[in-house]
Amino acid sequence: MSPITSYLTKHGFERFEPKAVLFDMDGVLYNSMPRHALAWQRAMHTFGITMTEGDAYATEGARGVDTIRQMVRTQRGREITEEEAQLMYDEKTRQFHLQGEAPLMPGILTLMAQIHRQGLRIGVVTGSGQRPLIRRLLVDFGDYLDEQHIVTAYDVKRGKPAPDPYLMGMQKAGTEPWQTVVVENAPLGVRAGVAARAFTIAVNTGPLPDEALTSQGADLLFSRMTDLSDCWTTLF
Repeated sequence: MSPITSYLTKHGFERFEPKAVLFDMDGVLYNSMPRHALAWQRAMHTFGITMTEGDAYATEGARGVDTIRQMVRTQRGREITEEEAQLMYDEKTRQFHLQGEAPLMPGILTLMAQIHRQGLRIGVVTGSGQRPLIRRLLVDFGDYLDEQHIVTAYDVKRGKPAPDPYLMGMQKAGTEPWQTVVVENAPLGVRAGVAARAFTIAVNTGPLPDEALTSQGADLLFSRMTDLSDCWTTLF
């Protein structure tokens, strides 16, 4: 059974007619996750919270404030407000920007050019809400993307793995789930795309085992963005 046939069967759809592709940002558009992992470790240490590189990758895609509140809940046994978590997240943001700009993910511009030529809409759905990163998206991908098709942490109350971010992405793109492709690299993001009933492609650009992504329901798995780019036109 082909991945598309399996997808249709899983969700009970009659047809699959892609009209939009929604990309996660970190680890998909940019090779930024090593920098994020280091920033998380340094920032949380400042507040007496232990966060490992593995924790950073495992929680990637969730809203930063949600990750912080969960870490404090687990390690300190207390609840903090979203405002308190935001102050801690601001330090994580500072640590991230101290490291300079992350490079584009190899293959991503070629992939976007193919998608654009096919007449599909392109959107970005990220758990980040940092304005400098959003501005950079518009500079790097301005030929294919506008701000009206970017979903950030501040567009939804529930972040990944809830379906809300991708449902908002579909709303902005004007598509239904069976018209939408999601490209993700993180377990929580894959789970969110699947929960939103989009055709969800996982690209394992980090250190997690493939099973961490396939177990969340990914419809397809690739090891590199260049691999996805190379076979995009034969897939769709």
